Amino acid sequence: MDTTVVRTLRLPEVTDTERFGARLGGQLRGGDLVLLSGPLGAGKTALVRGLAVGLGVTGRVSSPTFVIARVHQPAPDGRGVPLVHVDAYRLGGRLDELDDLDLDTDLVDAAVVVEWGEGVADRLSADYLLIRLERQDDDVRIASLEPHGYWLDRDLTAL
Repeated sequence: MDTTVVRTLRLPEVTDTERFGARLGGQLRGGDLVLLSGPLGAGKTALVRGLAVGLGVTGRVSSPTFVIARVHQPAPDGRGVPLVHVDAYRLGGRLDELDDLDLDTDLVDAAVVVEWGEGVADRLSADYLLIRLERQDDDVRIASLEPHGYWLDRDLTAL
């Protein structure tokens, strides 16, 4: 399996993280799986807020830590696909609880984004984009994009 980082982005402000998310969200389609990895405060939820803008979904995006998953529907104008936002932190690697969420069903019609998904949700599909976020001492975030499966054929250079 190729695990080459194809793009690294420097995101100095939270708004840069959200804008990057919006650009990526504009390219997402039903069936796409995006896994987010990084420590607390790295910008995972800020990135998902941007994805929601790019997808054109409704509802306030916040970390679904306590509910584990939130579904955001496309805007009434009909553009976009649903966004399923999952926080796998509380699952602690328990794959049976991930199975209980029935995310493989959502992977048909929705874009599924899983915070804390590396090593847990990557078993849902061989086709996923892993985004590792790091927070540097000066609060600049670094996003490393690692495509898997069909994501290797997608143009990520414009993001």
